[in-house]
Amino acid sequence: MLEKIEHIGIAVKDLEKSEALFNALLNQTPYKREVVESESVQTVFYQSGPNKIELLQALAPESAIAKYIDKKGEGIHHIAFAVDDIVAELARLKDAGFQLIHETPKEGADGKLIAFLHPKDTNGVLIELCMDKNK
Repeated sequence: MLEKIEHIGIAVKDLEKSEALFNALLNQTPYKREVVESESVQTVFYQSGPNKIELLQALAPESAIAKYIDKKGEGIHHIAFAVDDIVAELARLKDAGFQLIHETPKEGADGKLIAFLHPKDTNGVLIELCMDKNK
């Protein structure tokens, strides 16, 4: 079951510039910076009340974030939902007819296991499922 919105991912061209913008907007600094080599991205996370925002900058021109920015420009890239059991949730969604980008979860940023649903099945919105690795 999708528990809550875990974070909103925003694709950015210049992480340093975007970080300065969000520092001013949220009146705080990020709680975490992380490179996710498997995705060729550098991430920055903010906590704003119960909500999290992830800024993502491509580290390679072939990364999904670079391709997204080339096609659509900077902006909201995905909405991530927390799940209690990512394997069971992927099976449930596949049985319900959703196209999975990832059949099995993989390591993501911020201590999570992640998997994505194809946006063609979710009204054009890229949906990420994420679960704490500790579960």
